[in-house]
Amino acid sequence: MTYDPSKVSYGKLLQIYFSVAHNPTELNRQGPDSGTQYRSEIFAQNAEQQKVAQAYIAQLDAAKAFDKPIVTKVEMGKTFYPAESYHQDFLTENPSYPYIVINDLPKVAQLKKLFPDQYRAEPVLVKNQ
Repeated sequence: MTYDPSKVSYGKLLQIYFSVAHNPTELNRQGPDSGTQYRSEIFAQNAEQQKVAQAYIAQLDAAKAFDKPIVTKVEMGKTFYPAESYHQDFLTENPSYPYIVINDLPKVAQLKKLFPDQYRAEPVLVKNQ
């Protein structure tokens, strides 16, 4: 994934991340998956991104946007490692797989509903790049 600020703002990415992509109150888990690889974390690329993300989290906590405190960490200088190839494009290749139906398709529907301008019916597939 390559972030292009001319296509989507960092603020919009944060909105989507915290409202659609995952549950920021779960430490080392997301839904049925657990372990440190499922932690809620933002890898800021510079001090400004780190500051903005931390301020956004503080704002969400102050507004009590979630039932529990946000545990998302914001760290700078961390390396993001892509998932193994068999994980790439999994939803597109396995749309009826039970995990996808239960955990991921509702998130896609929520993205389409809350952020129609960022939703794309035809995904950009990793294997095609």
